[in-house]
Amino acid sequence: MLNRLEMLRIFCTAAEARNFKEAAQHLGISPQVVTRAIQTLEHQLGELLFHRNTRQCRITREGERLAQIARQGLEGIDCLFQRPDNHGTPQVEGVVRLTAPEAIGQTSLVHSLARLRQHYPKLHFELLLEDNETNAVDEQIDIGIRHGLIRDSRFVARQVAEVQFFMVAAPSLLAQCGVPDSLAALQQQPVVGTIDPRTGKPWPWFFRHEAQWIPRALAFISNSTQAECAAVLAGLGFAQLPGFIAIPHLQSGALVEVLPDLAPTPWALSVYRPQRSPVPARIRVVYDWLISDFANHAFFPAKP
Repeated sequence: MLNRLEMLRIFCTAAEARNFKEAAQHLGISPQVVTRAIQTLEHQLGELLFHRNTRQCRITREGERLAQIARQGLEGIDCLFQRPDNHGTPQVEGVVRLTAPEAIGQTSLVHSLARLRQHYPKLHFELLLEDNETNAVDEQIDIGIRHGLIRDSRFVARQVAEVQFFMVAAPSLLAQCGVPDSLAALQQQPVVGTIDPRTGKPWPWFFRHEAQWIPRALAFISNSTQAECAAVLAGLGFAQLPGFIAIPHLQSGALVEVLPDLAPTPWALSVYRPQRSPVPARIRVVYDWLISDFANHAFFPAKP
């Protein structure tokens, strides 16, 4: 049975989320628990807090009033359990271990963390760069950034952006081989790629309608998307690259997109953390910061 404090915390999270499912993911609980908490509050208060139907969930005017009051109360209670500094301000300090794909980690993530540390100079970061999925538990990861489906139910994840995929080649290679007008024509050209460590085979290329193709004979292959990008820039072959790698080179003209009509549906880019309780202040601050920072798309330039 949830107490009133727990129900108010769930309610405030739901008030900021798009729906109850998103609130549940943020809190690491089931959507049913969120629904029951809201229903119990509505019964106790005698007020409808959300207008909801099968298509949407929208907070009521009375719900907005309660959320404003409840947030102030919760912040006051949280302050009681945080260690204050000499000025009475709760401290956010310590080490936060993060993981991200190499290209995102070296640019967007590092810049974001540098700006955050201006506000919290006692935060320290350890970053593990891996293009493949990291074992967050074994590596003692606090927060991660990944594109694609996050299947592990032990994680609380929030989608912050979408990642497009592009089939690209260097202008020099196109001048030599010509621009392919079909997938069959592309498959006759040299390609470059990366290795999927789970299978030991090249990562498949993805196309619309969930079609895939696994290249069999590659002109160049490595275990790094950055090396794959370097190879395609050097004219070694065609490649399929995620937007956070490809777009800057497309904008500069160093790469050219081919067969855009075959591009797959964009993948979700998510910030996640293991479902640990309680969540230390340092992890909560970094997690919420990255969600807000990446959701504004400032680090993901538009397709040229």
